[in-house]
Amino acid sequence: MQSNGAKPKPKPQQTAQTGVYKVDSIKDIADSVGITISDSVASALASDVEYRINQVIEEAARFMRHGRRTTMTTADIEQALRVLNIEPLYGHSSYNPTTFRRALPFPQVQAAGPVFFVEDEEIDFDRVLREEKIALPKGVSWTAHWLAVEGVQPLIPENPPAIPRDTEDPTAKGDLLKVNGIGGVGVNGSSLPLTASNLPTGAGAKKPAAGTASQQLVKQVLSKELQLYYARLTGSLLPPSTDPTSPKRAAALASLRNDAGLQALLPYLVRWVGEGVVGALKEGSQSETEGNVLEVLLDVIGAILDNNTLFIEPYLHQLLPPILSILLHSSLPASHSTQLRTTASQTLSKLLTQHSTTYPSLSPRIMKTLLLALISPGKGYGTREGAIRGLVGVGKEAVRKGLVEGGGAKVVAAEWESNSGGNQSYSLVTSVMDALRVLQPTSDMADGLDPSKEADNAILSKLNDVLGPFFASRVAEDAAWTREILGMPNS
Repeated sequence: MQSNGAKPKPKPQQTAQTGVYKVDSIKDIADSVGITISDSVASALASDVEYRINQVIEEAARFMRHGRRTTMTTADIEQALRVLNIEPLYGHSSYNPTTFRRALPFPQVQAAGPVFFVEDEEIDFDRVLREEKIALPKGVSWTAHWLAVEGVQPLIPENPPAIPRDTEDPTAKGDLLKVNGIGGVGVNGSSLPLTASNLPTGAGAKKPAAGTASQQLVKQVLSKELQLYYARLTGSLLPPSTDPTSPKRAAALASLRNDAGLQALLPYLVRWVGEGVVGALKEGSQSETEGNVLEVLLDVIGAILDNNTLFIEPYLHQLLPPILSILLHSSLPASHSTQLRTTASQTLSKLLTQHSTTYPSLSPRIMKTLLLALISPGKGYGTREGAIRGLVGVGKEAVRKGLVEGGGAKVVAAEWESNSGGNQSYSLVTSVMDALRVLQPTSDMADGLDPSKEADNAILSKLNDVLGPFFASRVAEDAAWTREILGMPNS
């Protein structure tokens, strides 16, 4: 039913909605991959693409605003893609934003929209070739250095410098034991107060000058269990008992040789050994007790070297002086001199066997010290004998360089002739013969040199020049021994 004869209003004709992303672009992309799509599908895809673009731009705009910028960069777009869990665009992001230029309109195609492009920079090859070439940086390399040794940071350029701190009062913490062995426990296990009188002086520690702050000493807390172990250990070893096979002493050395967890006690044991050797070798002291003390201290060094759980390399420079002092001291107790020097030589040999590979210069330096003690004028019989036994401990080459090439055998022969024998001279000659036997073990069925033969006479003459007539007459009884000493092949 119509009222007032009014005609119905015609419905408005629906027009296609056009957005930023054109439907024609969708169709062109579909045609490029060989797909034919209808207008409705292309319109739906265009709407979805436009929605996604708006979503990315909104996220990128947030990054731009948070960065307090008014220009959106490619980095903002990439961060937006990451936030939306979309695979980012791969390529180079330039520092300066890309500038687009608008192309001139195409008169032939009026329906075409504006076209923008990036203008490429023209590169002049002559200018590029004339410019200075940029050197590539040095490649990445790796180097190793000590961050800390036994808890102490070495002062090397790779490590940060130490922070100077005010020196604390050493009496404030009496129960703390310093790494160098001062304070807390004494030499024989007795308690020592940590006072200024106990601090090392001289080369060991320099007193700080007035007005200057000295660097604080590194301190280490030693548990009461280890302090008690140290006191019991040193008390079981010194003073030495009259019985060398004392079970108490054997148990202490066995514990020191096999127990683990003694690394914290190592600096105190090394210091205790060093002070004990110095006290036993003081001038004019040649009693039986001092000889027993030195034997115990050498056994302690040997037990420390036998313990595979101890890291003793930082303390080699403190272990060598006691060994060399016993070896080269000229006035050891008469009843213990040979035994002490033999044990010291064996201990030195064990130390060099374990650590000469790590420190190749260790053996040559010790050999030089022993050679100087052997051939230097004015040395006593005990010093020369200890040097010879020490060369035996270093090895065959040390014996050859010391007694044969260095002239040590001739020096000992001259001492024998000038003093016309004696117990000390006899012991010195015996040590030389024992050292020469290291080069070539002798045999009971050996053939001697025959002076009537020209070849043997030449060998005998050379042997006299090297060892001197005194030792040459004894060595010439074994031809193989003679040729080995002279470095000649055995015929």
